[in-house]
Amino acid sequence: MLTLAETKLHLRVDHDDEDVLIDALMATATAACADYLNMPAEDLVVAVPAPIKSAALLLAGNLYANRESMGERPFHKNPAFEALLNPYRVHA
Repeated sequence: MLTLAETKLHLRVDHDDEDVLIDALMATATAACADYLNMPAEDLVVAVPAPIKSAALLLAGNLYANRESMGERPFHKNPAFEALLNPYRVHA
């Protein structure tokens, strides 16, 4: 769903030193979106609506900025993540 180039642009990363980390964050964000939407991650590989892609980039950015489990500030959920995904959520 996300490409390395667009994710690095979103993160404002202009070097290749953290490509492995960013790839992992992309996979995590895609899996988290799929989990929230109640759909298989494979369904998010092809063309997806822009809000879903934005939610994945938002989560990847949060994960990149807050890599440590413990920090000076507490980690809070970003309500924009769920707001972007809610219209596409599959309810069982």
